[in-house]
Amino acid sequence: MGVAVPVALTIAGSDPSGGAGIQADLKTFHQFGVYGEAAITLLTVQNTVGVTRIECLPPDLVIEQIRAVITDIPPGAAKTGALGNREITQAVAELAADFQFPLVVDPVLVSKHGAALLAPDALEILKTRLMPCAFLVTPNLEEASMLAGMDVHDVASMRAAARKILELGPQAVLVKGGHLAGDAIDVLLYKGEWTEFTAPRVETRHTHGTGCTYSAAITASLAAGDDLPTAVRNAKRYITEAIRTNPGLGRGSGPVNHHAAANG
Repeated sequence: MGVAVPVALTIAGSDPSGGAGIQADLKTFHQFGVYGEAAITLLTVQNTVGVTRIECLPPDLVIEQIRAVITDIPPGAAKTGALGNREITQAVAELAADFQFPLVVDPVLVSKHGAALLAPDALEILKTRLMPCAFLVTPNLEEASMLAGMDVHDVASMRAAARKILELGPQAVLVKGGHLAGDAIDVLLYKGEWTEFTAPRVETRHTHGTGCTYSAAITASLAAGDDLPTAVRNAKRYITEAIRTNPGLGRGSGPVNHHAAANG
């Protein structure tokens, strides 16, 4: 008889350079001692310098992947990343309405290099159909601005945006302040309570895939049975160390260190 192991699912795009997307998610799951599953939404041609091509998969193929794994090896938690277009976003939202496990929605809009990873006409579907299915939404400042319809540039506006995003239906919102000046401060709104997670800023150009990795770490921790504040705290510690110890790969915005310690 096998040893029980927590399971997490990522529904996201593929990054052949390994720094973001499903590749980053699976590496992170593994580092947290969680068995990882992946349903691919789109393929990219990219490296640390830029993105040259994006091809979305047929929505029915995305859904068949998800159904195949959750009916056989059901996850303890799942996350979404890049969804690509309106049709995929709609299909995933319809399926997510029946998920029996927490869903972390990382509302990926653009790549690190500015390539669009969600079509403009998909944003409303993301807000009105997928957000109500989410346990947690993890926008950065730009994504929070788009979702809340306001400028988000400091901790006060991060809190205001979190309140607006919560009205879209998720149970919790984590607005990430990685692009703030000074310390990297993230703000969590959950069950009417605020929690701030602060880490010293690491000055480096090697930050490719930080959002994917952070949300994957939260998902892995949730799958392992941690409560949300603990999961975010674990993930914040992990992503900070992963950035600090980045391997310096690539000629552009390189990946973080997915081998960073996930505990302690």
